Amino acid sequence: MKKLILLPWTLLWISCSSSIQPDPIDHDEHSFARPEEVVVTHLDLDIEVNFTKKELTGKASLSIKNKKNFRQLHLDTRGLAIHKVTIGKEEKSTAFQLGNPVRYLGQELIIDIEPSTDLVNVYYSTGAEADALQWLEPAQTADKKHPFLFTQSQAILARTWVPCQDSPGIRMTYSARVKCPTELWAVMSAENDTVKNDEGIYTFKMTNPIPAYLLALAVGDLKFQSLGQRSGVYTEPSVLGRAAYELADTEKMIEAAEKLYGPYRWGRYDLIVLPPSFPFGGMENPRLTFATPTILAGDRSLVSLVAHELAHSWSGNLVTNATWNDFWLNEGFTCYFERRIDEAVFGKEFAEMEAKLGEHDLLEQIKEFGPDSADTRLWLNLHGRNPDDAGSDIAYDKGYSFLRLIEEKVGRDRFDQFLKKYFNTFAFQSMTTKKFIAYLREELIQGDLELEKKIRIDEWAYQTGLPDNCPKPQSDAFTNVEEQVRSWMTGKPAKELMSTNWSTPEWRHFLRSLPATMKKTQMDELDAAFKFSKSGNSEIIFEWLNHVIVNKYEAGYPQLETFLTSMGRRKFLKPLYQKLAETQDGLQMAKKIYAKARPMYHAVSTSTIDEILKWKA
Repeated sequence: MKKLILLPWTLLWISCSSSIQPDPIDHDEHSFARPEEVVVTHLDLDIEVNFTKKELTGKASLSIKNKKNFRQLHLDTRGLAIHKVTIGKEEKSTAFQLGNPVRYLGQELIIDIEPSTDLVNVYYSTGAEADALQWLEPAQTADKKHPFLFTQSQAILARTWVPCQDSPGIRMTYSARVKCPTELWAVMSAENDTVKNDEGIYTFKMTNPIPAYLLALAVGDLKFQSLGQRSGVYTEPSVLGRAAYELADTEKMIEAAEKLYGPYRWGRYDLIVLPPSFPFGGMENPRLTFATPTILAGDRSLVSLVAHELAHSWSGNLVTNATWNDFWLNEGFTCYFERRIDEAVFGKEFAEMEAKLGEHDLLEQIKEFGPDSADTRLWLNLHGRNPDDAGSDIAYDKGYSFLRLIEEKVGRDRFDQFLKKYFNTFAFQSMTTKKFIAYLREELIQGDLELEKKIRIDEWAYQTGLPDNCPKPQSDAFTNVEEQVRSWMTGKPAKELMSTNWSTPEWRHFLRSLPATMKKTQMDELDAAFKFSKSGNSEIIFEWLNHVIVNKYEAGYPQLETFLTSMGRRKFLKPLYQKLAETQDGLQMAKKIYAKARPMYHAVSTSTIDEILKWKA
């Protein structure tokens, strides 16, 4: 595998030509940028992290390409204080103006340039609207000794901490110099040090062009431990041992991914396990995946999340959705790739169980939206909406099902060859649904009308609901789980069920297969037999707490409050708060818990929960 990484770039492009080439940049209504006029090609960032003021301040130097001698550069900002702007290395002062605020999008920053300008310097500081930034007090961290800062730039939050062209269809390389308190350590989605220095000044370099949403920074009391030749993990000191144990299979996952779809092109693959307020399971920031501590179950049972974020190194980071309307091109491909990695590392049965759980989530999501809802399409129309609305199970699991269907119809070997060529052909470029479908038809369908009829490409991409040719994952392990549920429902004591050595997916399926409504005695029996209320596994706790809420199981309320106030992962928060809000008593409980928990949550999570609870901040 090392030899593959060291191959000359030219060799990667052999046999990768295609008549379907994406436009350099597609229009993105969620950005003020006008890259068809002037496009940013490189960012040089020089900032200082001030925990007292909860502020980043410094300079963003933007290398630009002026395509037709335009005299203005258009950037995205939101809540930034722009102190001054200069052009060129000589730092000549220039005029600038901020446009009127637009909901979700912020303010357009318009800078006067000259036809020959190739460098623009923006001096700025972040403000209270910097929703990408989460400033944590020591009490909100694992070790409770030092403050912590992390960013979350996806989907359009990079503009809240860096003036930039904040569109996934625009790529730039970047370098950075970050000054932070000397007792802390700064890391970014770039080449990182693996040893803390005494100066509190860290420099970074990302030589592969990336979209702005993959800009990432974390600053805290960190330690590093190697996981292998090209992987490692950063965490707070007290978490390091647990994290290194949990993530021990990372190198195996990298090797499995490379065997499927070609060399890993980003150098190292490191992870940072963040404090519990991180709003996602993981974020695929190149070279440094940001991960939630909720994956640290103690038995390596939740690390398929690593397979997912690693897969993004091809699907998303390498070939990127041009706009957020095409979000499924990132997540559907990644979900498919993740399960192929899972199959290679953990076996086919594990991958099928994960696919069955995803199928359940997809059907529930379609039920929630309604089968005729436009939000059940793969290609979305997010006009006038926050692109974060694209983050549903549709993009992930309907996208996965579409790709699995193609695999089943053409054969795995042929489909793998197609995907490998797809990643090579469009590496470091953006992609739209329309262009992908054109490429699919040219490279794989090749005019085969019978194959086209079997797959029904346009129906999958552009129509609502779930086509009736959707693949059906099969799991013998889940069949056994369902038999145990039936046995319990017909009188067999819970403690006598055949559940020894069940994996996390099996426990999740067991909990999902239980009756929606149960008596207190039944809940007592299940908890006594399986210790759900004491589980250290976040996925199992989450499934259990759904039953706690629906069945008003008061013995589980303390655990419910503890869970909601100890982590900020939106995947768990949103459905639990939604269930609580369905009854008046539950809504009151939810608001009481939320008042306590909200200061710990990231803005990505609070924006969702505020709406559910009609919360007035």
